[in-house]
Amino acid sequence: MEFLSTFFTFLNDQFLRMVWLSDLFKWLVEDVFGLDTTTRVGGSLHFFLYDVAKIFILLSVLIFTISYVQSFFPPERTRRILGRFHGVGANLLGALLGTITPFCSCSSIPIFIGFTSAGLPIGVTFSFLISSPLVDLASVLLLASIFNWKIAIAYVVVGLVLAVTGGTIISKLKMEKYVEPFVFNAAMMDAEVPEMTRKDRVAFAWAQVKEIVHKVWLYILIGVGIGAAIHDWIPADIIVSVLGQKNIFSVLIATLVGVPMYADIFGTLPIAEALVGKGVGIGTVLSFMMAVTALSLPSMILLKKVVKTRLLVTFAGVVTVGILIIGYAFNAFAGWFI
Repeated sequence: MEFLSTFFTFLNDQFLRMVWLSDLFKWLVEDVFGLDTTTRVGGSLHFFLYDVAKIFILLSVLIFTISYVQSFFPPERTRRILGRFHGVGANLLGALLGTITPFCSCSSIPIFIGFTSAGLPIGVTFSFLISSPLVDLASVLLLASIFNWKIAIAYVVVGLVLAVTGGTIISKLKMEKYVEPFVFNAAMMDAEVPEMTRKDRVAFAWAQVKEIVHKVWLYILIGVGIGAAIHDWIPADIIVSVLGQKNIFSVLIATLVGVPMYADIFGTLPIAEALVGKGVGIGTVLSFMMAVTALSLPSMILLKKVVKTRLLVTFAGVVTVGILIIGYAFNAFAGWFI
């Protein structure tokens, strides 16, 4: 048993946390650039180089793998599968589908339109819309590489619960009439899905890697840059006074700060890592991440073009309340995860 634990720790450190990569950049910064990594300049440079390289390596490998699997489930086939289920089970399936589509909130909306126009229940489509930017398989491993497996798994579970709950509430409120009419007229093709060869799937997966990296690279660089600044330049007492657990409004503040931003989970992870390192509660950090990915202002503006104000407010309200509950709950039971 001890051997298995040691072996798992080795794999986790070398393949997820990439300790070897951290050591490589530490050597580069200290021996090549001549900077001490314990200083602000050296430490922030090491943080930036290591996190950028680690995130891009993990992201590319994970997106390729996920996309290869996803090639077996194109939108037409997925819609037919989802159409066989009803009720909470269908919402859960829609949320799970969101976990294998590593899109930002704005990229998820066209698929939301396609599913809605194909006749899927509105609750299912909103469960997908919540979970797709919030939770995906790549984020699980990236969270585990930065924090630990308990936090990564708990984040996925609460993200799915939020997606299913949000979709179920919207379904129970029967808000189909608040979807813009043109959405229902944008019919999805019901054509047979052409069979793909292994070469086709590899090409599709590689194309997805290039497309997603092209979309997120700037947000990753910005996120890591902010994380490096927080990690080495902003005093811990300032951050803790605003976002520390002693401030009862910390979760609310983190959620509100996250809304105007636009990034995906990959861009928020370095910021989250730096905030936790400064003593911010894990629940506060997760609330910030969820607000940025699920409630960003650009995605709300885009969603407003396909749903009416009442449905948009209901969606934002349900997700916001869910994020706040999750944030305060994680802070209250932080000892279970750290």
